[in-house]
Amino acid sequence: MGIKSVVMTLCIVGTIGLVFLQNGGGVSAAGQPGKIDDAGPLELTVILERVYLDGEVSEERVEEKVWALDDFWARYEGWELISLEDNQVVFKQHVDDISPLLKANGYFGLSGDGVLTIFNGRPDESNIIQSFFQIDVGRLESRKRQELQDGIPIRTKDEYEKVLETFKSYTSDEKQKK
Repeated sequence: MGIKSVVMTLCIVGTIGLVFLQNGGGVSAAGQPGKIDDAGPLELTVILERVYLDGEVSEERVEEKVWALDDFWARYEGWELISLEDNQVVFKQHVDDISPLLKANGYFGLSGDGVLTIFNGRPDESNIIQSFFQIDVGRLESRKRQELQDGIPIRTKDEYEKVLETFKSYTSDEKQKK
C-alpha cells in the first residue's frame, strides 16, 4: 500500500469516526467502545462498484445501519474504499471474471471497419459493448471470418480469453507497429 493510500484511508477512517461520533457513537452506556448508545445506529448508504474484466461496471446501493464500526469494516474487507461523503461510502472491487451481461448475451464479432468487438447480442453495429483491436481480415481463414460474422458467444472467462488470444495473431500490421 502506497503512502497516498495510507493517508486516504486514515482520512476516511477519521471522517467515519467523526460522523459516527456526531451521530451518537463512541462508548455505549454499557462501556463498550465502538458501539452506538441510545441515539441509535449510524445510517449509511453504501455503494458497491464491481469492475469486470470486460470493463463493465455494476453498481449496487445498500442502506446500512452501523451499530459497530469494527463489524462494518469487516463486512467490506476485500473492497477498496473510494470515498466517504455525507453518510455515503463508496467501495470498489475488481472481479476476475466477465460481467453477467456478457455471460447472458455477449458475442464477439467484427465491426464494419474490421475491429474485434463485443456486441450485446449477435454482431450489429448498434449494439457494441467494447472494441479491442483492428483485425487484418485478409489474413483470416474463411471459417474464422464466418464465425466472427455470425458471432462467437461468450459464456465464460476462459472463452473470453481464448477468443482474444486467438485473434491477437491476426492484428493488422499498423496496430502492431504502434
